[in-house]
Amino acid sequence: MSDSTVTQQEGREEVAVPGAVTGEYRRGPLGRLRRPRRPRLWFEILLIAVSYWTYSLIRNAVPEQRGAALRNADWILRVEHELGIAVEQSVNHAANSVNWLIVGMNYYYATLHFVLTLGVLVWLYRWHPGRYAATRLTLFATTGVALVGYYLFPLAPPRLMHGGRFVDTVMVHHTWGSMASGDLKHMSNQYAAMPSMHIGWSLWCGLTIFALASVPWARVLGLLYPVATLAVIVATANHFWLDAVGGVLCMAFGFAVARLWYGDLPYLLPRRVPARAGEPVRQSA
Repeated sequence: MSDSTVTQQEGREEVAVPGAVTGEYRRGPLGRLRRPRRPRLWFEILLIAVSYWTYSLIRNAVPEQRGAALRNADWILRVEHELGIAVEQSVNHAANSVNWLIVGMNYYYATLHFVLTLGVLVWLYRWHPGRYAATRLTLFATTGVALVGYYLFPLAPPRLMHGGRFVDTVMVHHTWGSMASGDLKHMSNQYAAMPSMHIGWSLWCGLTIFALASVPWARVLGLLYPVATLAVIVATANHFWLDAVGGVLCMAFGFAVARLWYGDLPYLLPRRVPARAGEPVRQSA
């Protein structure tokens, strides 16, 4: 079915979304679930809170296999040396030599991971309600499949490896907020480093901003965010480069799940959905 254009009285054009997206061809309970719909604030707050609590509970319930995690870290480092990409130690020591830089990176690692992800969810809810559920599903599927990696491949971050090759920048500079510092380290699985959800979540944020933001500088910042996050997780010795690759693969899985469920990529769904059942779904051109 081709798009049809409807001219509004005020002169603005809107494009009716094809039936494959609006749900014209989706009937029955399952079809209604797969149809883009207006999100409800109370439900989304509850869903995000419960989902993150469940994720944290499962992540921290994975046995902290210290011996296996350290052996896997040694193996990862050997593989990276063979590939010629084992620059983590150099980056870690170089960043640690500049006090203001590494302290800023520590706080970046501890805060933006949560703050910016929640900020993008709020922005989607307010300005892209028709795309919100599918984009949120991408994030949830990305995070969910990461749990499999934590269980099957326990991995110590570089900062916890034997031999003192890496500087634990949080402990050295006494910065707060990280799950690797203070009493929080006893509440978080320290050997759940592969895949890196700092990369998974930052890539989700960056791609979402790049795809949907209308301001050019915001789109550029969206692309720079996961790049900056990659530099931070390596400089603070919280992850290897290959942990980031794992995060990217999880994100690809998340997009595949959303694509299969909604029939299209989240960013290609209609921006807005009808307020009442039966109202035509239209999207601004």
